Amino acid sequence: MYPWGNKRHFHSLSDSLRQQYGTRLQKLTINVGFSCPNRDGTVATGGCTFCNNEGFNPSYCDPSKPIYLQIEEGLSFIRKRYPRATRFVAYFQAYSNTHAPLARLKEIYDEALQHPAISGLVIGTRPDCVDEEKLDYLARLAKQYFIKIEYGLESCYDNSLKRINRGHTFRESQDAIAMTAKRKLFTGIHLIFGLPGENRTQMLAQADMINRLPVQAVKFHQLQIVKDTPMALEYEQNPGDFALFELDEYVDFVVSFVERLRPDIAIDRFSGEIPPRLIAGKRWGMIRSEAVVRKVEEKMKVLDTHQGRLYIPDTSK
Repeated sequence: MYPWGNKRHFHSLSDSLRQQYGTRLQKLTINVGFSCPNRDGTVATGGCTFCNNEGFNPSYCDPSKPIYLQIEEGLSFIRKRYPRATRFVAYFQAYSNTHAPLARLKEIYDEALQHPAISGLVIGTRPDCVDEEKLDYLARLAKQYFIKIEYGLESCYDNSLKRINRGHTFRESQDAIAMTAKRKLFTGIHLIFGLPGENRTQMLAQADMINRLPVQAVKFHQLQIVKDTPMALEYEQNPGDFALFELDEYVDFVVSFVERLRPDIAIDRFSGEIPPRLIAGKRWGMIRSEAVVRKVEEKMKVLDTHQGRLYIPDTSK
């Protein structure tokens, strides 16, 4: 039995939430047409060089549709795929979902929470799109609903963040996470493995940086070169700058990373998944995210290892 309460070799977020709430918390994606500050000129234009959100949002996610209708259509879609799902949270995924005045955010989030099937929110955003006032509002919601904030860190290295046109620094990520943790909001982060210019040693070293952040969950994504993005052009022109993973390489790397990860940080996912027709770079075929999880866990069993096995707590505080 591991510290997270079961015999799995890693701390699974889905398992933890199921244990806490007695059932699976199924995300239902909503798109209300937000932009990003590195798209609309607030800090930059063009967006992240890897991003093509339009290509892989669920078909029912149309920002021209009212939130209530998106929820109804999403429920119809999800109940066919996950017939045992009974509890749903609205997932604001595309672009930066706190990049608006607070009054607009209240209107959107309140509308989603008024639907009788919705019992919480998962909000994907950027560290430069929150402030004290917005976080205070979300903290008030969290007293009644499940509220999770997901920050796109993508990398802990400023050189990488600049290269992919993020428009913010790692210091800003640290500050936003600290503000969020101060309010005891459930905080998750995204990290991409394989960004151009980063080698395996640098990627692995990020485990220690994440361990020092007051976060509860993390999502890992392998870099995928998506068609019709600036990164696809960069890859075409300079493929040697990219250290894209083969599937087995990625499984080995992730296991090494997880061995160094703080045991209390729950893992939300190990890999990203987009339609193969949109991938311009290295493909893994039709393998689904669930199959990658199985491969990771099988590897951990073979190695007789587990999350946090090589984690060294920071005793300097």
